[in-house]
Amino acid sequence: QVQLVESGGGLVQAGGSLRLSCAASGRTFSRYTMGWFRQAPGKEREFVSAIGYSADSTFYADSVKGRFTISRDDAQNTVSLQMNSLQPEDTAIYYCAASALWARNARFDKDYVLWGPGTQVTVSS
Repeated sequence: QVQLVESGGGLVQAGGSLRLSCAASGRTFSRYTMGWFRQAPGKEREFVSAIGYSADSTFYADSVKGRFTISRDDAQNTVSLQMNSLQPEDTAIYYCAASALWARNARFDKDYVLWGPGTQVTVSS
């Protein structure tokens, strides 16, 4: 069983950057599609990005396309989210998650079977 723990969150000014990381325990990490979700106060959790098993397929929400980049290192059992040009509307708790589905089919909460506890990202204006 894979367990996930996020890190890298914090407070940043608008226009700044953060890099989130998700460390996974377990030997089957490479078999999972990995995704990032976020939940802002008073809002539902939403899809941010996903990366497929072999890292050759990546998907992004329209709201982050061109600003965020997802990557994975199966040798290190990590998945990262580089976030550039951050805006106050990016403020949320960011969650790492694992899915047994193909990345193109893994866009909703229900598609993911494992979740990290989340890390807070706050962007000040």
